[in-house]
Amino acid sequence: MSLRFVLDPDLTPELRERIVSLWTDVSNAGGAVGFVPPVTPDDVRTLADPMFAGVTDGPDRLLLGYADDRLVAALVFTDNRFHLKTHWCVLKRVMVHPDTQGKGYGLALMREAERLGRDLGLAALHVTVRDGLGLTDFYRRLGYREIGRLPGALRVAPGDDRDEVLMWLDLTPAAGVGTPV
Repeated sequence: MSLRFVLDPDLTPELRERIVSLWTDVSNAGGAVGFVPPVTPDDVRTLADPMFAGVTDGPDRLLLGYADDRLVAALVFTDNRFHLKTHWCVLKRVMVHPDTQGKGYGLALMREAERLGRDLGLAALHVTVRDGLGLTDFYRRLGYREIGRLPGALRVAPGDDRDEVLMWLDLTPAAGVGTPV
């Protein structure tokens, strides 16, 4: 089953709750989207509400992925909010529902983000990754390269500090398209 993507959806109260539910499920399954389990929808709203404001008020953009009518994937194109960095953006809150893992939805989501980035005239996409979850390998297969890391920047539990890995995908024509998976 392929995904249907929607860029910049109307963030109705119902859709906001569906996004919070997805985010909660991803977080509680161990997904690295700003939390460490266990979390509740109220916990997630502490980050979701400012994210929604950045999308509705601009300049951020929200990309959602649907399997039939079910919301199963999401990410945010986050503007750098600095005039010397308008040619690239950060992808944040990259998530795929845990019960759909292994169906290629993460790959489809990231390929759509890459396509949209090019369509939007961006020169690059940046994503940060919590080390220790195997995510750097996923992004490398998509053509991202590690450009640095902040050692121990993420404290997921007392005595469990993880590196924050900085990944970069060059979208300029000379760089070509991301590496096939």
